[in-house]
Amino acid sequence: MGLFKPVPSRTEAKTDMTSRVARQIVGLEEAARSAKTERLRAARLAQESKAPAVPTKPVRKPKSPAR
Repeated sequence: MGLFKPVPSRTEAKTDMTSRVARQIVGLEEAARSAKTERLRAARLAQESKAPAVPTKPVRKPKSPAR
């Protein structure tokens, strides 16, 4: 082991920078997506609490074929 940190080559430096930026972009997109999901979920729950309960029609059994 040397005393100094090994200097990455030009290609390694560019690759590292590209990877870092790509991870940052993906992280920002994920944060925006989860914030949007939470906002939409809260809006849906608020809308559902204001809406009157709609009774569902009872499910009818299919008629058996004539024998």
